[in-house]
Amino acid sequence: MIDFKREIAEVLATAVEGLTAEEIREIIEIPGDAKMGDYAFPCFRLAKTMRKAPQMIAASVAEAISQNPMFSRVEQVNAYVNMFMNRGEFIGHTVAAVAEEKDDFGRSDLGKGKLAIVEFSSPNIAKPFHIGHIRSTVIGNSIYKIYDFLGYETVRINHLGDYGTQFGKMIVAYRRWGNKEDVVKEPIKTLLSYYVKFHEEAENDPTLEKEARATFARLENGEPEEKELWQWFRDESLKEFMRVYDMLGIEFDSYAGESFYSDKMQRVLDELKEKNLLQVSEGAQIVDLEEYKLPPALITKSDGSSLYITRDIAAAIYRKEHYNFDKNIYVVASQQNLHFQQWFKIVELLGYDWAKDCVHVPFGLVSLEDGTMSTRHGRVVFLEDVLKGAVEKTRQIIHEKSIAKGRLSADEMEETAKMVGIGAVMFNELSNAKIKDYTFKWDKVLNFEGETGPYVQYTHARAATVLRSAEDTLAKALADPGAINTDHIASDSAYELAKLIYRFPQVVEDAGEKYEPSVITRHVVDVAQGFNKFYHDEHILVDDEEEKKAKLLLTYAAKQTIKNGLALLGISAPERM
Repeated sequence: MIDFKREIAEVLATAVEGLTAEEIREIIEIPGDAKMGDYAFPCFRLAKTMRKAPQMIAASVAEAISQNPMFSRVEQVNAYVNMFMNRGEFIGHTVAAVAEEKDDFGRSDLGKGKLAIVEFSSPNIAKPFHIGHIRSTVIGNSIYKIYDFLGYETVRINHLGDYGTQFGKMIVAYRRWGNKEDVVKEPIKTLLSYYVKFHEEAENDPTLEKEARATFARLENGEPEEKELWQWFRDESLKEFMRVYDMLGIEFDSYAGESFYSDKMQRVLDELKEKNLLQVSEGAQIVDLEEYKLPPALITKSDGSSLYITRDIAAAIYRKEHYNFDKNIYVVASQQNLHFQQWFKIVELLGYDWAKDCVHVPFGLVSLEDGTMSTRHGRVVFLEDVLKGAVEKTRQIIHEKSIAKGRLSADEMEETAKMVGIGAVMFNELSNAKIKDYTFKWDKVLNFEGETGPYVQYTHARAATVLRSAEDTLAKALADPGAINTDHIASDSAYELAKLIYRFPQVVEDAGEKYEPSVITRHVVDVAQGFNKFYHDEHILVDDEEEKKAKLLLTYAAKQTIKNGLALLGISAPERM
């Protein structure tokens, strides 16, 4: 696909002094107001080298490039050169590129030869997979898809929380109040009830906490009975988690959790000792990070048991040696900012230069309308219930609007309800900047009006319907997209839509650079709105065959761009709604 910024920079380089074409490309702007042109070049930096006022330089540059066929017109406005593109060339190139690349439109080789690990989701075994987990799960999945699309070899890791004192508590609770039949019937809800009961009882009986720590110590030492119960809890939990992952269409390459690194932590302790980084404080072992304006990092407790930070360092070393990553991305809540700052710094102090390649992608927290969620007190909203609720509401809406009008069969309705309902929940999560905290509200999550997932999916289905109505003409247009007459799609609404489509590859790159899926979410909304305006302003299925071919090709390009954008968010694009 032509990089028009680069092409413009090459033209400008013939008319200015003191800047290379690459430097010019970096300072070319896209005006917020289309009336100011498609691209703008500020001339302030040239004043020193060309020894003229920026306004005078802009005037001479504008005159020098005004006859270039790439532009329909060039204007000087104060110190800016405002350039208006030749619409026919721009639109023709854009729709032809989409027609050729199809599902690969927007894909790049930016990460060719590099490997990126994305760690995301990572729920705790034997605890609910609740609405709070959706953020890491869908944000991480989208980041993985974006990096894959940018040409990286990618590895998806679900770093399960399957180790720690909490399992001592769970085992104690099961032995005191549990039974196998209930766990088999409803693993997570039953184990949650045991966990809640443990904390209720521990308020009156402090010895329970001591018993739990002793039980976990036996688990760490590989005692068969404790290990067997732990493995059973893990297996039953994974069955429940997999059901939710299947609903979301999410897969992982590795489920190696915290327990996987239990035999790899001694190496970390040994290396810390060798580097003289370990200190003893009240019986515990710490790394003093005061010099780096960070609090001390607790490495082992006074009883010798390990902590998250030790396991995370061991995991990072293993991943570097096993995968040789170029990026090691952790999609974990902003609550853990300090934790990541500490252990990234420790890895650096150990002499590993790849510490700089470890990236924490924080996100805001989810709370309930009546306060924060608490697993200990059983105050959670199960993610599976949210997804099922969304599908059910969508089913009702589709039944009213589609079945009654004969648009969808019963089977099509069911499949579409899943795509749209689950897509609505995922889109809601990805539509705002990830760092923002938010309150979970059923009404908001399941609102299908406005700039939502269902709106974008419906726009895709609308474009698909138009294309199905003229399949033969579309086939001719796709067979030779470079031959269409772009005069038929040079209107303002068509051009604005084409500009949004053209920007999609850069949007994907920006989203990857910022680790921010909402950049794509906002853009697909813009493309959907752009297409709906074009659809409203223009009659697409006209009698004139050449005009129809041009308009269908632009419709196809919009539909494909929406589909590719939704795919990067992990959301399906229905052909019918």
